[in-house]
Amino acid sequence: MVPDFLTIAEAAALIEKRELSPVELVESRLDRIARYDDRLHSFIRVLADDARAAANAAEVEIAAGTYRGPLHGIPLGLKDIYETAGVATTGHSKVMQDHVPQKDASSVQRLREAGAIVVGKLATHEFALGGPSFDLPWPPARNPWHLAHFTGGSSSGSGAAVAAGLVPMALGSDTGGSIRGPASLCGVVGLMPTFGLVSRAGVIPNSYTFDHCGPLARSVEDCALVMQAIAGFDPRDAGSIKRDIPDYRAALQQDLQGLRIGVLRHNWEEDLPASEDVRTAMEEALHVLKSLGAELEDCHVRSLQHYFDIKVIIAETEIFSIHQPDLIARPGDFGADFRARALPAVLFTANDYVQATREHRRMVAEMAPLYQRYDAFITAGQGEAPRLEAHRSLTFWQRPNLFTASNVTSQPALEICNGFGTHGLPLGMQVLGRPFDEVTVLRIGHAYQQATSWQHQHPQLRAGAQAPVLTPPPILAGTADQADATTREVCAQAAQRAGLRLNDEQFAQLLEGAPYAFGMVKRLRRDQGYADEPANVFSFPASF
Repeated sequence: MVPDFLTIAEAAALIEKRELSPVELVESRLDRIARYDDRLHSFIRVLADDARAAANAAEVEIAAGTYRGPLHGIPLGLKDIYETAGVATTGHSKVMQDHVPQKDASSVQRLREAGAIVVGKLATHEFALGGPSFDLPWPPARNPWHLAHFTGGSSSGSGAAVAAGLVPMALGSDTGGSIRGPASLCGVVGLMPTFGLVSRAGVIPNSYTFDHCGPLARSVEDCALVMQAIAGFDPRDAGSIKRDIPDYRAALQQDLQGLRIGVLRHNWEEDLPASEDVRTAMEEALHVLKSLGAELEDCHVRSLQHYFDIKVIIAETEIFSIHQPDLIARPGDFGADFRARALPAVLFTANDYVQATREHRRMVAEMAPLYQRYDAFITAGQGEAPRLEAHRSLTFWQRPNLFTASNVTSQPALEICNGFGTHGLPLGMQVLGRPFDEVTVLRIGHAYQQATSWQHQHPQLRAGAQAPVLTPPPILAGTADQADATTREVCAQAAQRAGLRLNDEQFAQLLEGAPYAFGMVKRLRRDQGYADEPANVFSFPASF
């Protein structure tokens, strides 16, 4: 019998020694999906026949002496923004539910070449934006630690499927925490690589500026194995960067002697004051790192709100531009939560966008002295997962999160479990690194996992158990009536310029987000010199 929570490394060792066959492993995962996913809703589409055929082919190859490496015969899931040849890629949206790509995303192709087996397409928040929605063609994924609770987003199905042992690994994407949020709330490992290291080609975009692609898995070692396959330059991705790719697994060590780690304590004590559970878990985790030889020192960057403002002005402008034709033609086919985030972007002007990109460059440059002083950084993840019913769309605009800053600085960020809260749900922490220094980030995370036992705790699922009945949260917060005549007129004019024809409910969503969008614009620094360029300055294609 195949253990339910085998890591990639464990399964690969057995496969290489012919003690476990890819067919046995894939069948065991398909059986687990059949038993549990009707309540978890982590999969949009299970590709059972394709997976069985690929497993049989892998078994024949390995028996003939052609072993491709540690991903050969390993099943995985894909967030349903990764294009798959001949298989629908929907973005979890009615708008693209019939979209069938002609070829695989670059990272999917690389995983297949390494011998990995795609078991299915995983739930996401609509187009990797927004929160859990009950008005989409597929229900939101549920947290396997408690089925009434949130998985984190937007790689919601990826986090749930890995935590539940349905697959040992899944690909997610991270634009403002969308790999690390589900990893934190579901108690698994999530790695957001440095921008440009893993190809985004063939992945439905959220933000051209901030999208990152990366893995979620049960162990840091597994993330290292996946990175070995998917990292590298890709001419299909305009943001891809040529770098030598190290041996990520070989760099893992248990000892952290002499590493200098900056502790971003103000993130969870001042910027977003955390629960007592999170504070205690962070202090205990810091003690573990110190005992492993790391040198810790508190350090400061800007407040989370500053990074969040820049990210939202840029990213929401970009995703609105991507979906503007459909928002004009069929706004009602988008989920309400997507509209609540995307519609207020019409209030950002071209001037706001350019000034935000100039500030983005300044924020990246500000990190240089810190990279000289520290080898890595530690900050908190999230607290215990809230109930799905507690989600409110407007919350996105009202407060920053603990993840967005590293999207803006484009540095690698690893999320790992560092305990459990009062209600038995996972807690998490982040390890941040210098750009392209995933080796150090993975080394720290691996050492921490080897020194603790959190990764060996698993959710207890019961076949046939009924999932709690949930009441969908309200679409509106009820604050639209507070908008004054001037705000209403500005919003109406902005919507008209964008070509939108909104009904009363949709216009109310725009009105509710407006005060927060205006607040971001007001806080935006505009003191750059005339020669201070934006972060996305022009460059020739690498092949020129």
